Amino acid sequence: MSYDGWIVVGLGNPGPSYAATRHNVGYLVADELAERMSGSWKAHKSGRALAIEGRLGGMPGHRVVLGRARSYMNESGGPVSALLKFYKAEPERLIVIQDEIDLPYGELRVKFAGGDNGHNGLKSIRKSIGTGDYYRVRLGVGRPRGSGEMADFVLGTFGSVEKRELDLHVNRAADAVESLITDGPHRTQNEYNR
Repeated sequence: MSYDGWIVVGLGNPGPSYAATRHNVGYLVADELAERMSGSWKAHKSGRALAIEGRLGGMPGHRVVLGRARSYMNESGGPVSALLKFYKAEPERLIVIQDEIDLPYGELRVKFAGGDNGHNGLKSIRKSIGTGDYYRVRLGVGRPRGSGEMADFVLGTFGSVEKRELDLHVNRAADAVESLITDGPHRTQNEYNR
């Protein structure tokens, strides 16, 4: 029998040197969801991720396993695959929270399936689980203004103006995850894909 709850994974890189970077917005949203679940991160039995089991979406809530890979972004697939296998969950029950350079800072898009668009975390997940057919909550981090190296940009910290608005955008992305779980994709996309 397959898992009837949701696996929600925030993408990012572990360690304090990456904590405040654009590439870690998935971790920031996952941390906000962890707070809403009144949970704390613990090493998961699968051995490759930190996780929290609980409920999201009000009372009584929907069963959720919230995860963060213990590996770097480009190796996210192994931990995500391990969580899916452990819970016998299908990819359609997976929600991945990611940074998106092709969206202006703070814009949000919720979608099911699609390409990886050069995102190393998504490439790794596709390689490990064999499909791109899962939900994505994409939070825009924008693009560098000049001819700057993309890696330096996404691994860089937010500017002072961006930092002032960051909590607002992280909370909105967490709201979108909860809406996807409680209200379904159609209603969530109508609400958040604007």
